This record gives sequence, structure tokens and C-alpha cells, in this order.
Amino acid sequence: MQTVLVTGSAGFIGFHLSKILLDHGYRVVGLDSMNDYYDVSLKEARHKQLEHANFSAVIGKVETPGLVRALFEEHKPDYVVHLAAQAGVRYSIENPRSYLESNIIGTFEILEAARAYPPKHMLLASTSSAYGANTEMPYQEVQRAEHQMSFYAATKKSTENMAHSYAHLFDLPITMFRFFTVYGPWGRPDMALFKFTKAILEGKPIDVYNNGEMKRDFTYVEDLVEAIRLLLDAAPEQPGERSGQGRGLEGDSLSPVAPHRVLNIGNNDTVQLMAFIEAIEDALGMKAERNMMPMQAGDVPATWADASLLKALTGYQPQTDVREGVARFVAWYRDYYS
Repeated sequence: MQTVLVTGSAGFIGFHLSKILLDHGYRVVGLDSMNDYYDVSLKEARHKQLEHANFSAVIGKVETPGLVRALFEEHKPDYVVHLAAQAGVRYSIENPRSYLESNIIGTFEILEAARAYPPKHMLLASTSSAYGANTEMPYQEVQRAEHQMSFYAATKKSTENMAHSYAHLFDLPITMFRFFTVYGPWGRPDMALFKFTKAILEGKPIDVYNNGEMKRDFTYVEDLVEAIRLLLDAAPEQPGERSGQGRGLEGDSLSPVAPHRVLNIGNNDTVQLMAFIEAIEDALGMKAERNMMPMQAGDVPATWADASLLKALTGYQPQTDVREGVARFVAWYRDYYS
């Protein structure tokens, strides 16, 4: 039985990933701080769903000096999926220090632990926000990404660079995921789908930013975690082990000097925000009162993933239709909150 260390295991994505890994016979060590960025009881309920003989829950902050190293020493994980982070573009304007501590220092602790106890493959979460001011769509991993628009995005891009240096210096195979707008059951209360559903059911208006002129590559959470599961065994090769010109697949982001790759996980499509809202209205059978707002600082008008590298590596491509995914979330929300 192979062991996977999942940080952020009580989070939205970490919960779904831990669940699918347990279903496929892995042993999972889940680390989560249970912080109060949003409703702690929701995080606790997710962890309760994971109760299993092969699941070990550890409560603690990833940035705590020595904590992650102790977990590596005890469990010797075969794989590490680092999802723990302070999330949210808008909150990074209000409380940037929490992003510095969780995202930068937390990732440093992960890398240092892996240096001491190297796993087969480390998979670290980045974000589509790393593309920043890029306007060429769809986003491809080989595009330059130098102009992040928020401190959240800047911390995530920094972790990509940190991971590359450790991959090069210590021969650590690392894949950096750039996630696109993830949604689905057990979602985060600070994200649009959750906020819109809650407001509509309560008869309150919803805030629609940039007057609705927004596009997003909405990625259903179960598609996302299936992609991560398949990528566990797609570790980047060491430069000296590569054939030909030392590159991977066509369009690969594989580093020429390190076993390090940047990878999009998205639905390979883009959806208008207004169409997303209409899908929520249809699933609820209710109309939303829309409060049209200007663009918020740090936000971008559109995201769109080129997911061809993911498909080339795994044969898999997320494809859940947004209307189907939204309907599943609404059904979960109504059941969970009675």
C-alpha cells in the first residue's frame, strides 16, 4: 500500500482528493490547520466523511517549523500533494501576511522535508491567477507569466520558482498544478457558486463583478482530483534520463535543468459569468436579483486553460458540463443545509 501525504485535507479540493485516493487503495495522511477563514464546521464535516482505516488526520499548520518534516520522517510518503494554502484573491488585499506565512513559508517547509526524505513525486498546487496580465487565450504552460495581478497570485508564482530550485538542486520530481475555477459539492463558502446559491435562496441580491463581463474556465472538482490521481505516476524525469533533445511532449513545460513541470488542470473551455448564473437559477428554479458591480482589484476578466498537456500525459481531460456540475452542487447544498 502506497502512502500519500495530502496537505489541506479538510479543504474543498483536499477532501475530494483524499476520498478518491482512499477509494483507489492508497493510505492517506491528511494535514489541515482547520483555520477559521471560513466555517470550521464544514471542514470538520469533510474530515468526518474521510474516516477510514487508511486515513490519518493531523491537525496543524503546514508552516509550523518541523511539523511537516516530522510527518515525512514518520510516514515516509511515496507521494505528496500540497494543497494547503491561504486561498482567495480578494482576501489577499486585506490580509497579505497570512498568504506569506501559509503559501510561501508553508511551501518552504514542504520542500525542506522532501529534501530530507525524498518522495517519488511531489505535486504542488498553483493557480491560473499566475498567468496574471496575459491576454493570449487559452493559457498554455509555456507562456511567460511575469505580471501577477494580486498578492495571492504572486505568492503562488513564487512557490513555482521555489519548487524549481529544489527540483534542480536536490533532484526532486515536482509537478506544479495551475488550477482553474474549481466548483462542486462541498465547495468553499467564499466562492461565487456557494455565495450566489445562498443569496438566491435567501432572497438577497448577488454581486456581479465587471458588470457580468467575465469568463472563467470552470472545472468540476471530481474531474480535477481524478486528473491529480492519474498524474501521481507521471513524475517529470531527470534531465539526464530524457531521450532525444531532453524535452518531453510537444508543448511541454518540462524544465531543461530540473525534474520540474508546470501543468494546467482545467475544463479546456470558457464560460460567460452570466451563463454560469443562469445555470444556478435553473438548478434552483429561482431568479437572482443582480447587483452589477465594477471589476474588483486584483481580478482578471477571463481565464481559459489549454489542457492538452494533461491529456497527453494521462489520456484524461476534464469534461463535466457546467450545468450538470452546478446542478450537483445545488443538490448537495440543499441536502447539507436542509
